[in-house]
Amino acid sequence: MIALSDPPREDSKALITELAGLGVRTIMVTGDAAATAEVVARAIGLDGPVWSTTPLPGKIRAEDYVLYAGVLPEDKYSLVKMLQGSGHIVGMCGDGANDAPALRQAQMGIAVFSATDVAKSAAGIVLTEPGLGGIVASIKEGRATYQRILTYTLRSLVHKVGQVLFLAAGLIITGQAILTPMLMVFMMITGDFLAMASSTDNVRPSATPSVWKIGNLTVVGISMGALDLAFCVSSLAIGKFVLHLDIEGLRTLAVVTLVFSGQAVLYVVRERRHLWNSRPGPWLMASSSIDLALVSLLAYSGIATAPLPATVLGGVFGAAALFALVLDMAKLALFRRFAVA
Repeated sequence: MIALSDPPREDSKALITELAGLGVRTIMVTGDAAATAEVVARAIGLDGPVWSTTPLPGKIRAEDYVLYAGVLPEDKYSLVKMLQGSGHIVGMCGDGANDAPALRQAQMGIAVFSATDVAKSAAGIVLTEPGLGGIVASIKEGRATYQRILTYTLRSLVHKVGQVLFLAAGLIITGQAILTPMLMVFMMITGDFLAMASSTDNVRPSATPSVWKIGNLTVVGISMGALDLAFCVSSLAIGKFVLHLDIEGLRTLAVVTLVFSGQAVLYVVRERRHLWNSRPGPWLMASSSIDLALVSLLAYSGIATAPLPATVLGGVFGAAALFALVLDMAKLALFRRFAVA
């Protein structure tokens, strides 16, 4: 008598528990007999209904079974398609040539470290170390990337709404173009460096799967953009009717206001809770500091712009800081109402 044993990895149960905490449901699919498969499933914490015949039923929900045993390679492919048809995002993990069709069909096929070349070619992710810990790392990295893209999208929406209408408001208030082409190029360059730095920012991966809600996101961006527009127009109006600046001084004020408000918007939208709940990344803080210092220096010294007194620059900075707090409160209310984060 010869006894054979192929036990699961010691970290498998903990991995499945962690995936469940991330909102990811784990289903075991194997060609092994049901008796063998059930022992392994229980050992890794998968307890629930078992399907043990082939072919699969015509319609399956993700919560119907935790284990599919005795299945054929084409059943794995069919299962992936049925789950996708139910609206699920499916990640398929496999190691053999018989897993290749399902790996290719899934939104994300994952080939393990010891997988065959065929499985690795069909997969979208190939784990480079033994074990399945790379799956959790991939999920967290993907969600962190999503948060950075969400920040970039929100910032872009707010800026597009605010800046375009601000140019029109500036034309009405002053009777002239409030920004020259050179000033616009300068703002675009400094803004691009800030946007690139935001791609390295510290973010908190979402605890559950994220879904794009473009309509809701647009409404939130427009609403925050309207607040940004109100702040910028108010600053320009004060410069025109209270400080009585000439057109060149108003143009400098417009640049300073747009840059300072842009910084406020970025630090508000980068955080899904209050803006002070997480520390920005070092590259973002460095880029932000250089941007603020450069604009302030040019505005104060009058290089390529009309000079502004330090009191005016300080006033705009202080007003932008207060604006950030107001915008932060509005953001939380909008996020709760439209569930975009």
